[in-house]
Amino acid sequence: MIVTVTLNPALDLTYTVDALIPHGTHRVSTVAERPGGKGLNVATVLRTLGEPVLATGLLGGATGGRVEGLLTVPAAFVPIGGETRRTVTVADGVDATGFSEPGPRVTAQEWAAFTAHFAEFMDEADVVALSGSLPPGVPADGYATLIRLAADRGVRSVLDTSGEALRLGLTAGPELVKPNATELAGLLSDDRPRARDDEIADADRARSHGAREVVVSRGPRGLLALTRQGSWRGVPSEHLLGNPTGAGDACVAALSRGLRRRTPWPRLLADAVALSAAAVVTPVAGAVDLDTYRRLLPAVHVSAA
Repeated sequence: MIVTVTLNPALDLTYTVDALIPHGTHRVSTVAERPGGKGLNVATVLRTLGEPVLATGLLGGATGGRVEGLLTVPAAFVPIGGETRRTVTVADGVDATGFSEPGPRVTAQEWAAFTAHFAEFMDEADVVALSGSLPPGVPADGYATLIRLAADRGVRSVLDTSGEALRLGLTAGPELVKPNATELAGLLSDDRPRARDDEIADADRARSHGAREVVVSRGPRGLLALTRQGSWRGVPSEHLLGNPTGAGDACVAALSRGLRRRTPWPRLLADAVALSAAAVVTPVAGAVDLDTYRRLLPAVHVSAA
């Protein structure tokens, strides 16, 4: 089983417009309302792929109740007193613009309740995917705590976050981290020279800070993987237009599934590239077009990095 963690979930609203014009008034053609947050997106993709998955995290207030009512995946969330946040994405068929609220403040007692709750599932889990931002009140090393709890039970972890949560999460030795290129560059705190190209050097640094393997999201340029078996770049065979908001979450779903099934590199990288691209053509995060995924997978170009 794969356990996904969403500590800062949201009620996601996606507005579709013909074109997004700054400072203009827009007529919305469709409105989609769904459970959001990166970990829930990962869980939804895994469910679509037929993988055994359990979603957990923190939910509170009327918005949290609405999120829970919309869930389509097995879930066991811990209730909190604060109000779960909302996010709004405006998609125009070419790209998307997002607006995210910060999230509720979590008390020390609520965080302690969650860590105990999380530990209970580790006897059943094969992989845990830890995704997204930390809400106010959760310690900056919150993901590091969860990675260590998982490792104590022999459960491998995939970490997808940024900033201090990523830096501290690395110290706990996650099996795999999946930052984008900007998030990875933001980890650097000194001016040491970088070898080869910047992304490879940055990924090397992430491994030296504790990550066993690193997969870097590079947008339309695909993915870069630095692993214990080697280093590769994976590039989709075509550039797809649409909503890229959920591409990174689809990537985490593919990587988590691959770890659970022990899919070898670089085949796992090709799978992650194809599934990420298949998310771009769908209107909302957490969805993938399986026909597009199957069409793209054999054509993904993987080369040594």
